[in-house]
Parts: sequence; structure tokens; C-alpha cells
Amino acid sequence: MSTNLSIDSDLLNEALLISGLNTNKDTVNQALMEFVQRRKQREITALFGSLPQDSGYDYKKGRK
Repeated sequence: MSTNLSIDSDLLNEALLISGLNTNKDTVNQALMEFVQRRKQREITALFGSLPQDSGYDYKKGRK
């Protein structure tokens, strides 16, 4: 899918240097992938403390 976007060239150049990737396309795709991953991680961390605990689980058992 081809899309025309107006992207801040200074920001894109900085991302290109930091990422070490060779093309603008690869840099934008990597940035989008990381964006999606971080949003999914936020959704997962929002669940912490909201799920019921297993009272029979022994966390010390696996430390042997």
C-alpha cells in the first residue's frame, strides 16, 4: 500500500541515524512497529491487579 505523508524531515533524519537502518521506509516501519508494541504493553500493564489471585500458588516453590 502506497501512502503519501508529510513527515518532519529533521525528525525522520534523526530517527534514521538512531535506528541505523538504511531507508526512510524501514525507519518509518520500525517506528510504527515499536509504537504498536508499546500501546499493547500499556494494555497489558493496565490489567495488573485487576485479575483474581490464585491463593494456592506458591511462588517460592520455583526458586529451588
